[in-house]
Amino acid sequence: MPFNPKTILTSFAVFTLVACGAPAENSGSSSSSNTSSSMNLPALSVTQSRQEARQVFGYIDTASQGASAAYGGYANGCVAGAEQLAETGPTWQAMRLSRNRNWAHPETVDFVQDLSREVARSTSWAGIYVGDMSQPRGGPMLSGHRSHQSGLDADIWLRPARDLSLSRDDRENISSISMRRSSGAYVNSEWTEDHWRVVRAAARDPRVARIFIFPGAKVWMCDNETGDRSYLRNIRPWYGHHYHFHVRLSCPAGSRGCQDQDAPPRGDGCDEAREWVSNILSPPPPDPNAPPPAPRRELTMGDLPRQCAALVQG
Repeated sequence: MPFNPKTILTSFAVFTLVACGAPAENSGSSSSSNTSSSMNLPALSVTQSRQEARQVFGYIDTASQGASAAYGGYANGCVAGAEQLAETGPTWQAMRLSRNRNWAHPETVDFVQDLSREVARSTSWAGIYVGDMSQPRGGPMLSGHRSHQSGLDADIWLRPARDLSLSRDDRENISSISMRRSSGAYVNSEWTEDHWRVVRAAARDPRVARIFIFPGAKVWMCDNETGDRSYLRNIRPWYGHHYHFHVRLSCPAGSRGCQDQDAPPRGDGCDEAREWVSNILSPPPPDPNAPPPAPRRELTMGDLPRQCAALVQG
């Protein structure tokens, strides 16, 4: 039988009507637990709890009504009352519009707009090209990211935004530009000081918990920063991330049920980044006793915070 997303959504209708039409307000102290804001939500049935969450959230094309709130973690959550980043603004354009991933918690939308204005002011770029943020209600996606679920992640393209009048078709076909050389050990000739200024501006924002970018870029910044180095702590090396860098915000103030990113280790993280580079250039031998990686399991509705089921229809 072919998959019908309406069947899955309908199966949650009774649950949602009982649970509540709008999510809990985004108030109270920030917490890594969702217990206090989910106590009054009924449990899912066995059938509901086993449904793949991506097959539910991946077919919802509008945000929920009510107060904005980030629930759960970055890779195991959802977002209520999401805001859609305008397709085009004075200093930004949202890319790959067909994906419908230009939604996020309002604090993330504010951050993106603020960053775009700072980039236009302090670099030769006209602003920024914004890649994936979240789906209208967050949650797991049908393809791509494991994170970007709670409305607090955003990808910023490393292609300099020179033209902010790109059509929808342009934005489906244009590609970002890779900044890496030697598998990410170094930056390539496309990297400029303006790229550094863009990433630095993002990392200095107090709302930011992490910036993920390829190791060679982090080491370049470590080697070239001669002033305040405190922002480097927020920038961490990670696989890929040479066409864009990934911004992750902390849970908004007063969040309940939002799981924050752990604080980064002390220091500027430059030694760690140099170790990544060393391992790229001279890979350590594989551990013969290492267990095989566990097979990837798709998240089910039962894996997500209980507030997320109440967002499926609302």
